Amino acid sequence: MRASQSTERTSRTPSIVERIREHRGGTPFSVEFYPPRNEVEEQRLWRAVRTFEQMHPAFVSMTYGAGGSTRDRTVRIAGQLAQETTLLPVAHLTAVNHSLDELRGLVGSYADRGIVNLLALRGDPPGDPLGNWVKHPEGLEYAEELVRLIRELGDFHVGVASFPEGHYRAASLEEDTRFLLGTLRAGAEYSITQMFFEVDDYLRLRDRVVAADPVQGEKPIIPGIMPITSLRQVRKIVELSGSQIPAHIEERLARAAGNGPEEDKAEVRKVGMELATTMCERLIDEGAPCLHFCTLNFAKATREVLANLGMAAVPA
Repeated sequence: MRASQSTERTSRTPSIVERIREHRGGTPFSVEFYPPRNEVEEQRLWRAVRTFEQMHPAFVSMTYGAGGSTRDRTVRIAGQLAQETTLLPVAHLTAVNHSLDELRGLVGSYADRGIVNLLALRGDPPGDPLGNWVKHPEGLEYAEELVRLIRELGDFHVGVASFPEGHYRAASLEEDTRFLLGTLRAGAEYSITQMFFEVDDYLRLRDRVVAADPVQGEKPIIPGIMPITSLRQVRKIVELSGSQIPAHIEERLARAAGNGPEEDKAEVRKVGMELATTMCERLIDEGAPCLHFCTLNFAKATREVLANLGMAAVPA
């Protein structure tokens, strides 16, 4: 079935912008999952899904595993989220290692499963996220092209990524802003930021977009937040993203971790919850349209931050 035909059946599925703007009772939240690599990880994912389902997030996103069985599992689980839960899923899609025909097929696969909300990303090189980007010979070069392709295939709602500190491949913040505006002008309805640690970076990104193009600046920029539970883990994630932890936060987490052979995870987690809660409080005060939590397929940390904020009924 062609994507345009499939989306006719799901035309009543709300867009992400509609969902967050229709939210009543404070700032909405959303959560991000990643594709499990095996059955044990998949069971953990579904435990988190069922917990969050009781907490009524505005939407949930499923990151994209490029290539092989991980990719297939990604498509299958995203479909299950759409068909077997009350959650509104957003499926990530990247241009990595895909021809145009493969991308069209993947969009159609999502549409056949009732998914019309997609997050269009150029993606990182497999194996080495910080390595040289190499376009598929029959594929796409930029996220802007992927946005246009998805919009041409049917009645889809498309989001993109944004980078409060600037994408590490961009020569300057101005260049990074131009690339983001290109995706928004191509038809993206909102963006979700890479995780960050300084609220001022998010606010400056928002200001840059508004100053460069007030029309596109009306589109929601949703902040991405990861409650820190392990210093070693967050260091690795940040390293692979080309980002960095601000020195004053790194120092505070390092003090909590201690000097022993193993980090004091209880103390690191305590600091991480305080940092995430404080960030979210300020983001809410500054009018962030939604809070998007990177969960690593666990519910406990995000649930605790939300409880601190009084934002959701938290199941036991």
